[in-house]
Amino acid sequence: MDTTEITEGTTTVAVPVPPEGVNFPPSQAPVFYNPHMELNRDISIAATSAFAKRLAALRQISLSDITYVDTMAASGIRGLRIAREVGVSTTLNDWSQDAYDLIGRNIKRNDLSESATASCKNANVLLHEEHFNIVDLDPFGTPAPYLDAATRSAVHLLEVTATDTAPLCGAHLNSGIRKYAAVPLNNEYHSEMGVRILLGKVARELAKHDKAMIPLLSHATRHYVRAYLQIKRGAKHADKTLKKMGFISHCPICGHREITFGIAVPISDRCSLCENSTFIAGPLWLGQLHEIEFCEEVLEEIKKRSLNTAEKAKKIVTACSHELDIPTFYDQHLICKDLGLSASTMDEFIGKIENKGFEVSRTHFSGTSFKTNANISQIKRIFSSTQ
Repeated sequence: MDTTEITEGTTTVAVPVPPEGVNFPPSQAPVFYNPHMELNRDISIAATSAFAKRLAALRQISLSDITYVDTMAASGIRGLRIAREVGVSTTLNDWSQDAYDLIGRNIKRNDLSESATASCKNANVLLHEEHFNIVDLDPFGTPAPYLDAATRSAVHLLEVTATDTAPLCGAHLNSGIRKYAAVPLNNEYHSEMGVRILLGKVARELAKHDKAMIPLLSHATRHYVRAYLQIKRGAKHADKTLKKMGFISHCPICGHREITFGIAVPISDRCSLCENSTFIAGPLWLGQLHEIEFCEEVLEEIKKRSLNTAEKAKKIVTACSHELDIPTFYDQHLICKDLGLSASTMDEFIGKIENKGFEVSRTHFSGTSFKTNANISQIKRIFSSTQ
């Protein structure tokens, strides 16, 4: 296997060179390495460090006493960075012998033998065998087949990535229903739909093990969804978490949407504003996506580290920290198109809503997305009257 050295953060590792003529993703390479996920990894370093420091302070232990597992490590780049740049005790697992051998070489290259261990097992087997303070689940595609084992294994934090955004966001409807046992909708806020469908699936998997979750940071970036979920143990906590599950009723005619909490609830199939038929998505997560204090801690970690994607990472986490805790965003361009009006700047747009006494914020999902407690009729009335 041909390799080349790359540096992310302060860690230099050998990664495979894709076979000549193979376009990315290098599916024919013996060990997978995705350079386009460096932003994901940079935020992971900052978020894992922020949480590990919280945990160490709470339990009055050193960082090296905290256990972390990279369940599908491939080249090992993420886990190696966690071991070197965060300082927790790291297990790097991959069931590929080639990956296992490369991880071993990279551990020696970085002199991490005391803090990093290579493992060659099926991810589900490892997670059912052992418990880790922090479990990082980042498969190529859907995490669904591994969530039962991951939620069982994670003691304090579950970090999970999903790259199958088409099923999550409703573009591949039946696939999404099969994998996540929920109905997604492919509409203007499909990216947030994907985050909430994923979190809803994780919440239900945790509940099977009498565990609950507190989302600390969740973001949809390019072709993936990533979430950092604090774990709380106990049936009572699990019951409270499930109360944050529910459904979204969306009217494709006027754009109005309503949320209903609960797993088995009566939901009208008619829009409360225009009486047209609605589409219903769920069950999905209707609770918080971010914790502001944690986002601020992650930002501090980003600022003090040498990260190639620092500016992009700061932009995403800052936007997350400022988002209103309200399910579903609106898209400025879609509303203006509906009204036959030209789009103003986002600052102007948001200012008009604020001036009418409503809460409003931008979001990390797109440059033209915003959240507000005003409904669609109120939003349209504001803009129609100010033109």
